[in-house]
Amino acid sequence: MSVTRTGEPEGADPRRWWGLVIIALAQLMVVLDATIVNIALPSAQRALGMSDGNRQWVITAYTLAFGGLLLLGGRIADLVGRKRTFIIGLIGFAGASALGGAATSSGMLFGARALQGAFAAVLAPSALSLLTTTFTDPKERGKAFGIYGALAGSGSAIGFIAGGLLTEYLNWRWCLYVNIPIAVIAVFGALALLHDRPGHTGARLDVPGALMGCGGLVAIVYGFSEAEPRGWSDPLVVTMFAIGVVLLSTFVWWQTRAPSPLLPLHIIKDRNRAGCFLTMGLAVIGMFGMFLFMTYYLQVILGYSPVKTGMAFLPLTVAIIIGSTQISARLMNHVAPRMLMVPGMILAASGMLVFTQLEVDSSYATHLLPGLLLMGLGMGLTFMPVFATATAGVAPQDAGVTSATVNTSQQVGGSIGTALLNTIATTSSTAYVAAHLRGPAHRDLIIREGVVHGYTVALWWAVGILLLAGLIAGLMVTAKAPKHAPAAGAPVPESVG
Repeated sequence: MSVTRTGEPEGADPRRWWGLVIIALAQLMVVLDATIVNIALPSAQRALGMSDGNRQWVITAYTLAFGGLLLLGGRIADLVGRKRTFIIGLIGFAGASALGGAATSSGMLFGARALQGAFAAVLAPSALSLLTTTFTDPKERGKAFGIYGALAGSGSAIGFIAGGLLTEYLNWRWCLYVNIPIAVIAVFGALALLHDRPGHTGARLDVPGALMGCGGLVAIVYGFSEAEPRGWSDPLVVTMFAIGVVLLSTFVWWQTRAPSPLLPLHIIKDRNRAGCFLTMGLAVIGMFGMFLFMTYYLQVILGYSPVKTGMAFLPLTVAIIIGSTQISARLMNHVAPRMLMVPGMILAASGMLVFTQLEVDSSYATHLLPGLLLMGLGMGLTFMPVFATATAGVAPQDAGVTSATVNTSQQVGGSIGTALLNTIATTSSTAYVAAHLRGPAHRDLIIREGVVHGYTVALWWAVGILLLAGLIAGLMVTAKAPKHAPAAGAPVPESVG
């Protein structure tokens, strides 16, 4: 690519880096909203009178709607235009946040969270596609994806910090209201700075595919979320899994015959993209499980305040940013993606291994901090090459749906990870307490030991899941370093077969 005297790629928008700020701001809002309410949840539960069984829906309603509707959101972005759907998503997200902040009942809050997830499903793929089409120079693309990957990876941790500050010093409702000024800034920034090609207005949405694909994902994620309170063999849980498998199998069959498929199968038939989608999903299962257990461990076992709990995650955030921007972004053009992803997953698994040694009186400095730093560096190394590799070389009309598939693997992985690992932890805790409790003496200590034992058992599973992610990245992601591969943005065939 030729460059100007100032070193800028020829024909590049001189304001593109400000555009990146706007895209990153919107993505940060979407990602952190999956966790910002976690620390505020006890306050919201008391204020709205939620039962212990129902309080999970504050989290699950968001991730279910987000993960289940992302493919449809990606295709809408392709058809209507990324800038337009980006702005619509921002406005809708702000409105849903206002509704949730003003909630007077648990049902109103659950509905608002689901609405947030639906608009996030439109916003997130639009943001990633705008990033992909704005930065086409390989060197700049590496820097841009480094920033984007850092935010995607650290947004959840930032959500914990913001949630703790807002809950302790203002009110739990501000964990939702805070999205409104962010969205307003992003809307004005998008109108002024972002550019896009017109949408493909002549095409049609694959409505049957949307119903089958989204319905299948929602059924499976709902089944995992209900497995914790009901048990794996509960008829509702088994039925949800069966419905999910049938719907997704039918969805795949339909995509080979639909005139305008929601997910063109050549996108996931590509070995590198499929490897990236699987690596992302498995990595986030481990990470979200860690967030859940560390939050409860810090607040319930060690007695940390909401702010202190949020700040305890700060080293993780810093490590993710360093891993993404200072290591991955610098090496991306020189080494194959799996040479970053595999070590990243091994580092993250090592951090998780440190957490498996937790006891009721473990020290933050000696037991938690090393694990958080290793996890952060590992996730930072992994996220950026996953995003960049999964979206490289995609035809313009498929950019939105490819971006949506990356985000779907992230959200569905988070939902599954929270439900799956929480079920393992709860079952192990109950078994431990039943085996060790012999009377009222030391009852509180045995219960606390049982809770921590449940966490460590689940975290051992998380270690295995992260190592599996590294194995899949090593075997499936065979792409070469960008400087040895076809230029980013090279088109792929519109259809296969």
